[in-house]
Amino acid sequence: MKTVKVTIQVNNEENVLQVKPYETLLETLRERLALTGAKESCGMGACGACTVLVNGIPLRSCLVLTAEVDGADITTIEGLMKDGKLHPLQEAFMEKGAVQCGFCTSGMIMTAKALLDRNKRPTKKEIVRTISSNICRCTGYKKIIEAVEEAGKK
Repeated sequence: MKTVKVTIQVNNEENVLQVKPYETLLETLRERLALTGAKESCGMGACGACTVLVNGIPLRSCLVLTAEVDGADITTIEGLMKDGKLHPLQEAFMEKGAVQCGFCTSGMIMTAKALLDRNKRPTKKEIVRTISSNICRCTGYKKIIEAVEEAGKK
């Protein structure tokens, strides 16, 4: 089977890999790099559980081929913690009780992080619009919205 050489920066660490042309970024992250924060759920990009940042843009890693992101800077939920401290979004999600089963949490946080990177003080309407592409079956979104608002204040 033919493979493709790619170089990707994942959570500030360079990775040079030989990947199958049809291998998704989600497969690469979970199976090759043991970064399991991005969840494998629908496999069709509908739920958002596999969201990671690619060059600062939230993308569904189940829809992106690793070969397509050669040279990219990728951030996963595992890359948010700095010097042993949780990212303000992670702290806010815990403080506000914005997690229940936790399955959607990493994708929700990564989507919200991209928003906060663009706009430190988004309105509630902007938060709702941004996270509307991520499905959460447990929380009803209220606490998630509160957590994003809280993180924007930090």
